[in-house]
Order: sequence, then C-alpha cells, then structure tokens
Amino acid sequence: MKVVIVILLVAVLAALAGAGLFMLRKGSEPGSKSPAMARALAVRVALSITVFLFVLLAWYFGWIKPSGIPISA
Repeated sequence: MKVVIVILLVAVLAALAGAGLFMLRKGSEPGSKSPAMARALAVRVALSITVFLFVLLAWYFGWIKPSGIPISA
C-alpha cells in the first residue's frame, strides 16, 4: 500500500512539473492562457484528492497504521 501512495505522490509532482513547463513555454505572451497547463493542474488536484482519500481508506481498513513520533524520556 505504501508503494501505491508513493507512486501517486510522484504522479502529483510530475503533473505539477508539467504545468510548470507549460507555463514557462506560454508565459512569454502576456494574457495567454494555456489549456494544457490548466489540464495538468486539474490532473494534479485530482491526484492529490485521490491520494488523500486512499490514505484515509487505507487507515480505516487497517492497511497502514500511524506510528507517531516516539517520545523518549
């Protein structure tokens, strides 16, 4: 399950990087709106929501367990 979460987080970063590249390519023209950049950002938001819901479900079903921060006395 942790592997799936890591893969989804890498996909979020890839979508963010793609949106950045589209912004840099089209950013030279003032007022230009890139549909590819908007699509990449929409994919990033959808993937982020998917990661959040997957973590919640994995915790609920016991697939992952919070370990917390160990407190040493």
